[in-house]
Amino acid sequence: MADDHTHVQNFFTARAADWDSRFPDDGPAYAAAVDSLALDPGDVVLDAGCGTGRALPALRTAVGPRGTVLGVDLTAAMLESAVRAGRGRSGALLLADVTRLPLRPQSLDAVFAAGLISHLSRPGTDLAELARVVRPGGQLALFHPIGRAALAARHGRRITDDDLRAEHNLRPLLTHSGWRLKSYTDEDDRFLALAVRTL
Repeated sequence: MADDHTHVQNFFTARAADWDSRFPDDGPAYAAAVDSLALDPGDVVLDAGCGTGRALPALRTAVGPRGTVLGVDLTAAMLESAVRAGRGRSGALLLADVTRLPLRPQSLDAVFAAGLISHLSRPGTDLAELARVVRPGGQLALFHPIGRAALAARHGRRITDDDLRAEHNLRPLLTHSGWRLKSYTDEDDRFLALAVRTL
């Protein structure tokens, strides 16, 4: 795994044990975001940077028993928390770097990524890696259970024009990475950008 991700691993390792208890009411928001992907039974979907696996049960429900759900995270402690919470039953958990996925090209129908984009050290290159493993026409959901302004306020900051998740920054970033932004929502109670893998 890349050395430049050590700070991310340290951050999440220290918080893994109580992560779910810090955000106990996010379940419905995760389920709604997964629903927005309109996955089909039998689809193959990746939860990139899955953390404690909060999206995995909803992803399993969406793709059904014939589908495949993968959860990939860089931090072993987060995956251990996912297992303790019983979410490993909803999908296969892999300790891996989402910027260098151990997956074949075009092997996925969709990628779900909650809170991931702010932790990518090379967003353009890293989003292109997600595009590599998704079939043309497949989807990407960049999600956070609260919007940009609410998240910034939680951290004692204001949002700025250079925020990567601002639509005017995100749209060209996705375009240059092999995606087309399909819809963009940034409200107090949800951030959700849906993109389609271009040909």
